[in-house]
Amino acid sequence: MPARHSNCGEPGRGALSDSVREYVRRHYVEPALARGELTVRVIAGDVHRELGLTSRVPSVCNALKKQSFLNANGLRLEKVEGPPSKQSTTVTYTYSFASEAPAQAHPFWSLRGVGKEIFREYGGGEAFLSGERKRFFGDEGE
Repeated sequence: MPARHSNCGEPGRGALSDSVREYVRRHYVEPALARGELTVRVIAGDVHRELGLTSRVPSVCNALKKQSFLNANGLRLEKVEGPPSKQSTTVTYTYSFASEAPAQAHPFWSLRGVGKEIFREYGGGEAFLSGERKRFFGDEGE
């Protein structure tokens, strides 16, 4: 569950912007790279809601169009759709990856789900781990 932010206490605009950019990187950009997609779309209102923000849409919009965000993630801002103010929950950002072929995701991502079928034979991952703990520690491992 992402951290909740509100407009109370105003800890500093940089902290909120950094949180927005980090969240979008982890939940939008990296998964798109892992899937081999050439573009990624982000709707400001979705990010605002997913982060549990209140009345911070302009901050989300500003964070998503910052050049530092684009550079750090190898993105090019292709299109911004929404009302003329471009400060709304309906604003949609379409990014493309700066290189013609998107950079490959970290090799670790290719391992995701590799043991799913194996663990299913043991009643799931948690059941497998519980059995291994019992064999290793005996009764005291519970």
